[in-house]
Amino acid sequence: MTQRFPAIFLILLASLFILNLVQSSLTELIYDEAYYWYYAQNMDWGFFDHPPMVAFLIKISSFLFDGELGVRFMSCILAVGTYIVLWLTIDNPKKNEHVVAFFLLLFSTTLLNAYGFLTLPDTPLLFFTALFLWLYKLFLEKPSYMLALAIGVVMAALMYSKYHAALVIVFVLLSNLKLLRDSRAWFAVIIALLCYTPHFLWLFEHDFISIKYHIYERPNQAYSFSKFTLGYIVNLVAIFGLLFFWAYKALLKTQTTNLFIKALKYLSFGVIVFFFISSFNRRVQTQWVVVISIPMAILTFNYILENANSRKWVYRLGLVSMVIMLYARAWLAYKPLFPLRFETHGNTVWVNELKEKSEGVPVVFENSYRRPSMYTFYSGNPSFSLNNHMYRKSQYSIDQSEENVQGKRVVYVTKYAKSGDIQFLHSDNKTVYYGTFIDNFESFRKLECIVEPASVDDKYTLKVYNPYSFEVPLSKLSFSAAFSNAYKQVKDLQAMEVQAVEKERQVIPARDTLEFKFELPKSKFENPTYFRVGISENGLLPGLNGIPVKIEQ
Repeated sequence: MTQRFPAIFLILLASLFILNLVQSSLTELIYDEAYYWYYAQNMDWGFFDHPPMVAFLIKISSFLFDGELGVRFMSCILAVGTYIVLWLTIDNPKKNEHVVAFFLLLFSTTLLNAYGFLTLPDTPLLFFTALFLWLYKLFLEKPSYMLALAIGVVMAALMYSKYHAALVIVFVLLSNLKLLRDSRAWFAVIIALLCYTPHFLWLFEHDFISIKYHIYERPNQAYSFSKFTLGYIVNLVAIFGLLFFWAYKALLKTQTTNLFIKALKYLSFGVIVFFFISSFNRRVQTQWVVVISIPMAILTFNYILENANSRKWVYRLGLVSMVIMLYARAWLAYKPLFPLRFETHGNTVWVNELKEKSEGVPVVFENSYRRPSMYTFYSGNPSFSLNNHMYRKSQYSIDQSEENVQGKRVVYVTKYAKSGDIQFLHSDNKTVYYGTFIDNFESFRKLECIVEPASVDDKYTLKVYNPYSFEVPLSKLSFSAAFSNAYKQVKDLQAMEVQAVEKERQVIPARDTLEFKFELPKSKFENPTYFRVGISENGLLPGLNGIPVKIEQ
């Protein structure tokens, strides 16, 4: 044990674990964590935005603890696991002499540090990437079906963590195409597919809604070098903090002496180049490339073990980074330490104020998947996100949360109104939200609109499917067309007249479809690229009932 893990390693690891536990307990949730906590309240094999691993971790944590630690405990466990697996993967005989450098290197890696206690999809992604690479190294040294079985399970766990995990698997495969002729490698693939089958079935049952959203429906914007490509390059630097120079130097200088080093370099360069190309099409978020932290940590530590001068700089800047990181982490829990506000500051204040003023009734938030989950977590009261044509779909669009507020007295909360029955100040101390009480709330955001191409009379066919267990009266509905540009950004909304093909029908029957004809209204936005049909109920703004339809010019 002491040969594999020196005493100083175990001491530093235990210290890190305790630090993460304390941090988890004293720091309010960020919005995405609250959203994933909301996932975990109704476990499934998939969710609108992500596969289910993050919700699974939160569910386990919630069995053991309450509050924030009940969301983050498993992240603290996985952080320890990541350090251990990385240490096992590095087989340089000099490593026991430089345990402190190892911890300084990992602690200085910004997102690897943050995901040591925050519970986000990237948290399990990092752990399972490290585990996958370690098992792959063992497989290269002594291939067996038992290792292939373990690799298959871990590949499935990677994909259950985040769809971006496919890049990890693909680039490792590209580094060693001889695997395509290895029966044990194919065995691993079969095991992975079998383990991933429940999620495939979930996607099929939900019409591949997650894939469609990420690939097709997600809004974009016009290319900007500073925002897209330059911003991406800045993100590549920010991931490694003050040690970025030595991290990329190690990547460039390390010689490919074996298949494992080749896999690490293929994975690092592959992800970097893949998202560099993507940056010419859309804005690349920092966490999308965080997976390179794992292979580059291995390469960097091996490199500094053989280069004394670089090692000195890692010690020096690593200590500076550690101080900065510790101060930043303290600030996350205690805002007065720095004159900026972050998501972890002030959420309990606005939640408690809204809870008191809403008189305990359910809260319906306009165009936000983040605030209802944060509100429910800290208040214990039900909430719902009602999304309209200016926003996007979320888990609230496909689960049962709408049914939970139907027919009830609610308070409808928006930041776009100028008045209301109640008002409260958001945690930024600038944005005022207004709430209006609505008796007998009713919405039909799950009505599905399917548009078929215009016929010879320039009329489109619209099929509206009602997934509810009750019929929906047409008298409560009005239809609109939201026009958007080539980047699917909504620029105009126009009311739309529709005529039922069966004119005598006054309702859309339960779990049935009603067909309409309509002419596309003229948009005030010049040369729109897409339109999307939305349905407004009871005077609310139209929802996201259809998908963007390309307008033939």
